[in-house]
Amino acid sequence: MRLQLSALNQHHREGTAHVTKRPRLWDRPSPQRRLDHLYTPWRMAYLRKQSKAPEVDCVFCAKTMTTDDASEHVVFRSDHVYVTLNIYPYNNGHLMIIPYAHVSSMEELSPEALTDLMLTTNRALQALRRVYNPNGFNVGANLGSAAGAGIAGHFHLHVVPRWSGDTNFMPVVGGTRVIPELLDDTWAKLRDAWE
Repeated sequence: MRLQLSALNQHHREGTAHVTKRPRLWDRPSPQRRLDHLYTPWRMAYLRKQSKAPEVDCVFCAKTMTTDDASEHVVFRSDHVYVTLNIYPYNNGHLMIIPYAHVSSMEELSPEALTDLMLTTNRALQALRRVYNPNGFNVGANLGSAAGAGIAGHFHLHVVPRWSGDTNFMPVVGGTRVIPELLDDTWAKLRDAWE
């Protein structure tokens, strides 16, 4: 790739620059086919995890039935909501604030649960600032599968720390997000900062 860019830069300097279509992977001769590897050793623990399927249909409700916060990555529990790490994070520290009540939209929550949701969101922002010092945050919810909710039946609020320049070529070109920290380490840091 570097050689191709160097040649393209030379053509550009000479005024003969042109862009050629890069051959698709399956069009390349066999010796040139190359599969890039992204090593994720922390995933092995997840793959080997011998856990029983939850006795409920909702993964968020199942988290309320255990007290093992470390294995479930639950950072904090309050009266009406709990805070957990997103196991498919957009960035380091991607948290979800989830009500105990199994409702599909926030307008179904009681005033007490809504208050708890927002106060807990503020505490999440404070803990994330202490641990990661992000430049900003995305805070929001996807209500319904049409809006992008992965688990549409149980309302949850996302808190995603953001840094200037945290987007790069990996998601665009490779369709891969790079998360440089293990979820267990993120959980421990945020749990400590929360208390």
